[in-house]
Amino acid sequence: MASIAQNGLAHSEGPFDRERYESIRTIAVEILAEYSAAPINQVVDLLANETGYATPKVDVRGVVLKGNDVLLVRERDDGLWSLPGGWAEVGESPNEAVAREVLEEAGLHVEASRLLAVHDRGRHDLTPYPFAVYTLFVLCRLTGETTLDNPETSEAAFSPRGRLPELSTYRVSPNQLQRVFRVCDDPALPAELD
Repeated sequence: MASIAQNGLAHSEGPFDRERYESIRTIAVEILAEYSAAPINQVVDLLANETGYATPKVDVRGVVLKGNDVLLVRERDDGLWSLPGGWAEVGESPNEAVAREVLEEAGLHVEASRLLAVHDRGRHDLTPYPFAVYTLFVLCRLTGETTLDNPETSEAAFSPRGRLPELSTYRVSPNQLQRVFRVCDDPALPAELD
Protein backbone atom coordinates (compact mmCIF):
# COMPACT_ATOMS: atom_id res chain seq x y z
CA MET A 1 0.00 0.00 0.00
CA ALA A 2 2.83 2.38 0.83
CA SER A 3 4.35 1.81 -2.63
CA ILE A 4 0.99 2.39 -4.33
CA ALA A 5 0.59 5.65 -2.41
CA GLN A 6 4.16 6.71 -3.20
CA ASN A 7 3.74 5.99 -6.91
CA GLY A 8 0.39 7.79 -6.98
CA LEU A 9 1.83 10.85 -5.24
CA ALA A 10 4.73 10.88 -7.69
CA HIS A 11 2.42 10.97 -10.71
CA SER A 12 -0.85 12.54 -9.61
CA GLU A 13 -1.64 15.95 -11.02
CA GLY A 14 -4.85 17.02 -9.35
CA PRO A 15 -5.55 17.79 -5.69
CA PHE A 16 -8.24 15.11 -5.45
CA ASP A 17 -5.88 12.35 -6.57
CA ARG A 18 -3.20 13.62 -4.17
CA GLU A 19 -5.76 13.52 -1.35
CA ARG A 20 -6.69 9.93 -2.18
CA TYR A 21 -3.05 8.80 -2.26
CA GLU A 22 -2.33 10.63 1.01
CA SER A 23 -5.24 8.68 2.52
CA ILE A 24 -3.77 5.40 1.26
CA ARG A 25 -0.39 6.35 2.75
CA THR A 26 -2.08 7.14 6.09
CA ILE A 27 -3.65 3.66 6.10
CA ALA A 28 -0.25 2.11 5.27
CA VAL A 29 1.32 4.06 8.15
CA GLU A 30 -1.32 2.80 10.58
CA ILE A 31 -0.83 -0.81 9.46
CA LEU A 32 2.97 -0.60 9.67
CA ALA A 33 2.83 1.02 13.10
CA GLU A 34 0.40 -1.62 14.37
CA TYR A 35 2.49 -4.58 13.20
CA SER A 36 5.94 -3.19 13.94
CA ALA A 37 5.28 -1.71 17.39
CA ALA A 38 7.09 1.42 16.15
CA PRO A 39 5.72 4.81 17.18
CA ILE A 40 3.40 6.16 14.50
CA ASN A 41 5.44 9.37 14.07
CA GLN A 42 8.52 7.25 13.28
CA VAL A 43 6.59 5.34 10.60
CA VAL A 44 5.20 8.61 9.17
CA ASP A 45 8.77 9.98 8.88
CA LEU A 46 10.00 6.74 7.32
CA LEU A 47 7.39 6.78 4.56
CA ALA A 48 7.47 10.56 4.03
CA ASN A 49 11.16 10.35 3.11
CA GLU A 50 10.37 7.96 0.25
CA THR A 51 9.47 10.01 -2.80
CA GLY A 52 9.36 9.44 -6.54
CA TYR A 53 8.45 6.16 -8.16
CA ALA A 54 8.83 3.27 -5.69
CA THR A 55 11.50 0.77 -6.74
CA PRO A 56 13.40 -1.91 -4.83
CA LYS A 57 16.49 -0.87 -2.92
CA VAL A 58 19.73 -2.72 -3.76
CA ASP A 59 21.66 -4.50 -1.00
CA VAL A 60 25.03 -6.10 -1.81
CA ARG A 61 26.63 -8.93 0.20
CA GLY A 62 30.22 -10.09 -0.27
CA VAL A 63 30.93 -13.83 -0.13
CA VAL A 64 34.63 -14.14 0.70
CA LEU A 65 35.97 -17.66 1.14
CA LYS A 66 39.15 -18.99 2.69
CA GLY A 67 39.14 -22.73 2.11
CA ASN A 68 35.81 -23.95 3.46
CA ASP A 69 35.37 -20.91 5.72
CA VAL A 70 33.29 -17.83 4.91
CA LEU A 71 33.94 -14.26 6.03
CA LEU A 72 31.34 -12.93 8.47
CA VAL A 73 31.06 -9.66 10.37
CA ARG A 74 29.47 -9.08 13.77
CA GLU A 75 26.85 -6.35 13.59
CA ARG A 76 27.01 -3.83 16.44
CA ASP A 77 23.25 -3.18 16.51
CA ASP A 78 22.22 -6.77 17.32
CA GLY A 79 25.51 -8.56 18.11
CA LEU A 80 24.78 -11.18 15.46
CA TRP A 81 26.69 -12.19 12.32
CA SER A 82 26.20 -11.49 8.64
CA LEU A 83 27.99 -11.41 5.34
CA PRO A 84 29.62 -7.99 4.96
CA GLY A 85 27.43 -5.71 2.91
CA GLY A 86 24.92 -2.92 2.73
CA TRP A 87 23.24 -0.48 0.38
CA ALA A 88 24.63 0.15 -3.08
CA GLU A 89 25.04 3.85 -3.76
CA VAL A 90 23.96 5.83 -6.80
CA GLY A 91 26.79 6.09 -9.32
CA GLU A 92 28.47 2.95 -8.00
CA SER A 93 28.56 -0.36 -9.86
CA PRO A 94 27.60 -3.53 -7.96
CA ASN A 95 31.30 -4.58 -8.07
CA GLU A 96 32.38 -1.26 -6.56
CA ALA A 97 29.61 -1.38 -3.96
CA VAL A 98 30.46 -4.85 -2.68
CA ALA A 99 34.21 -4.07 -2.58
CA ARG A 100 33.51 -0.87 -0.61
CA GLU A 101 31.19 -2.64 1.83
CA VAL A 102 33.64 -5.48 2.52
CA LEU A 103 36.43 -2.94 3.08
CA GLU A 104 34.29 -0.80 5.40
CA GLU A 105 32.79 -3.66 7.39
CA ALA A 106 35.62 -6.21 7.46
CA GLY A 107 38.79 -4.22 6.73
CA LEU A 108 39.58 -6.41 3.71
CA HIS A 109 40.33 -5.43 0.13
CA VAL A 110 38.48 -7.68 -2.31
CA GLU A 111 37.76 -7.97 -5.99
CA ALA A 112 34.30 -9.08 -7.09
CA SER A 113 34.50 -12.15 -9.30
CA ARG A 114 31.04 -13.71 -9.78
CA LEU A 115 27.41 -12.92 -9.15
CA LEU A 116 26.03 -15.84 -7.11
CA ALA A 117 22.43 -14.82 -6.49
CA VAL A 118 19.85 -12.06 -6.62
CA HIS A 119 17.23 -12.54 -3.91
CA ASP A 120 14.01 -10.62 -3.40
CA ARG A 121 14.10 -9.95 0.36
CA GLY A 122 10.35 -10.43 0.68
CA ARG A 123 10.60 -14.04 -0.54
CA HIS A 124 13.00 -15.19 2.17
CA ASP A 125 12.82 -15.96 5.87
CA LEU A 126 14.14 -12.60 7.05
CA THR A 127 13.03 -10.12 9.70
CA PRO A 128 10.25 -8.00 8.13
CA TYR A 129 11.30 -4.75 6.45
CA PRO A 130 9.00 -1.99 5.17
CA PHE A 131 10.57 -1.63 1.71
CA ALA A 132 11.26 -3.90 -1.25
CA VAL A 133 14.91 -4.96 -1.43
CA TYR A 134 16.94 -6.98 -3.92
CA THR A 135 20.07 -8.52 -2.39
CA LEU A 136 22.99 -9.27 -4.68
CA PHE A 137 25.31 -11.99 -3.34
CA VAL A 138 28.73 -11.60 -4.96
CA LEU A 139 31.70 -13.96 -4.73
CA CYS A 140 34.81 -11.94 -3.93
CA ARG A 141 38.52 -12.71 -4.05
CA LEU A 142 40.63 -11.45 -1.14
CA THR A 143 43.38 -9.08 -2.33
CA GLY A 144 44.60 -7.37 0.86
CA GLU A 145 43.95 -6.33 4.44
CA THR A 146 43.73 -3.10 6.38
CA THR A 147 42.50 -2.06 9.83
CA LEU A 148 38.84 -2.59 10.72
CA ASP A 149 37.35 0.67 11.99
CA ASN A 150 33.63 0.71 11.37
CA PRO A 151 30.75 1.96 13.51
CA GLU A 152 28.42 -0.75 12.13
CA THR A 153 30.53 -3.87 12.81
CA SER A 154 32.63 -4.88 15.80
CA GLU A 155 34.65 -7.74 14.31
CA ALA A 156 35.28 -9.81 11.22
CA ALA A 157 36.17 -13.50 11.18
CA PHE A 158 36.19 -16.52 8.92
CA SER A 159 33.73 -19.16 10.07
CA PRO A 160 33.33 -22.80 8.93
CA ARG A 161 30.39 -22.92 6.53
CA GLY A 162 29.00 -25.97 8.32
CA ARG A 163 29.06 -24.32 11.77
CA LEU A 164 27.85 -20.78 11.31
CA PRO A 165 27.25 -18.59 14.36
CA GLU A 166 23.82 -17.06 14.96
CA LEU A 167 23.00 -14.90 11.96
CA SER A 168 21.38 -11.47 11.85
CA THR A 169 18.20 -12.41 10.01
CA TYR A 170 17.56 -8.73 9.43
CA ARG A 171 20.31 -9.09 6.79
CA VAL A 172 20.71 -12.74 5.75
CA SER A 173 19.19 -16.10 6.67
CA PRO A 174 20.78 -19.55 7.05
CA ASN A 175 18.62 -20.80 4.17
CA GLN A 176 19.84 -18.02 1.89
CA LEU A 177 23.45 -18.82 2.71
CA GLN A 178 22.99 -22.51 1.95
CA ARG A 179 21.47 -21.62 -1.42
CA VAL A 180 24.30 -19.19 -2.16
CA PHE A 181 26.94 -21.75 -1.12
CA ARG A 182 25.41 -24.31 -3.49
CA VAL A 183 25.90 -21.92 -6.45
CA CYS A 184 29.33 -20.95 -5.15
CA ASP A 185 30.49 -24.56 -5.04
CA ASP A 186 29.40 -25.40 -8.57
CA PRO A 187 30.81 -23.01 -11.21
CA ALA A 188 28.53 -24.64 -13.79
CA LEU A 189 25.41 -23.34 -12.01
CA PRO A 190 24.07 -19.95 -13.13
CA ALA A 191 23.42 -17.20 -10.62
CA GLU A 192 20.29 -17.92 -8.62
CA LEU A 193 17.47 -15.50 -9.33
CA ASP A 194 14.19 -15.25 -7.43
